[in-house]
Amino acid sequence: MPEQMQALVLVKTSGDEWKPGPKTWHPIQVKDVPVPTPKEDQVLVKVLAAAFNHRDVFQRQSLYPGTIFHADSAPSILGADAVGIVVSPGHHLSNKRVLVAPAVNWLKDPSGPDVPGKQFGILGSVKQTDGRGTFAEYVVVGKDDVIECPEHLSVAEAATVPLGGLTSYRATFTKANVKSGDNVLITGIGGGVAILALQFCVAVGANVWVTSSSPAKIKRAQELGAKGGVNYKDADWPKQLQKMLPSSRPFLDAAIDSGGGPLGTQLIRLLRDGAIISCYGQTTMQPLDMPMALVLKNVEIRGSTMGSREEFFSAVKLIGEKKIKPIVDSVLNGLGEAEKGFQLLKEGGQFGKVGLTSLR
Repeated sequence: MPEQMQALVLVKTSGDEWKPGPKTWHPIQVKDVPVPTPKEDQVLVKVLAAAFNHRDVFQRQSLYPGTIFHADSAPSILGADAVGIVVSPGHHLSNKRVLVAPAVNWLKDPSGPDVPGKQFGILGSVKQTDGRGTFAEYVVVGKDDVIECPEHLSVAEAATVPLGGLTSYRATFTKANVKSGDNVLITGIGGGVAILALQFCVAVGANVWVTSSSPAKIKRAQELGAKGGVNYKDADWPKQLQKMLPSSRPFLDAAIDSGGGPLGTQLIRLLRDGAIISCYGQTTMQPLDMPMALVLKNVEIRGSTMGSREEFFSAVKLIGEKKIKPIVDSVLNGLGEAEKGFQLLKEGGQFGKVGLTSLR
């Protein structure tokens, strides 16, 4: 086992003139750091591939809580997604390909994090996980925080599963209670979470419609099983969507949303009594509205973020059982290519996830 490894670390912008926001862009560097030594309740995983999430961009803008910066005595390694090989001996998954649970201190309670005295956190340059991240040759994780990778997934596909799969599974099933025959709207199709939510819904027999500002993304969604889609920049998109719904069930049972803003008002005529809006983000930077008309229809708005280890394992098992193949937009080769991945996410034109292989 080597003593040193390469890792992508987050470095604080020099000076004191920067402030959190989209104009800030903290540097990243490929550094040689010590290979971590697992504790008794941990295993060492050799990373085969990793993947980007929007939180990585937010961290470079100082818009993600708990973010820490690199120091030689305390590395701050980016990345939450990984597929790898357990190299620690004696583990039941030793020498097998595994997916790494992206979070800690949330085991199974559907209500929220459930480890007393310990703070929930995500891998990748945050204090809650001691700066451990997956953009490195090796990562140390809890011995119970790995699950065997479904055989049908390529390395690049597998790497994109953890955080997006966990987030979409919780938003779709734990929160929105999606089941066979339901009519579901997924907003902002194109990102990894929304696409996996679409694939999950289709896999269990739900009917899905999507929104996007891109006709090309709507077409791609239809190829993945969506019944149709509307351009959310059209002022009358709710009316367009209403005409697409089946005459036998001309309403929505659930909406899975990442945008926030006036969605509640826009869906007043479309949501059935008791429908659920499952919101896992607010990219409009505006709170999701709750007009009185939705109150009178007993509509529920449910916030959803990340999820438990049990939900992560359930997501992976569903992907394996239904042979779901996550959509990969781009695959970059080596840590030196990482900046390209950040720029792809900043531009927002991708359909699916951005992966990173050969982590040297």
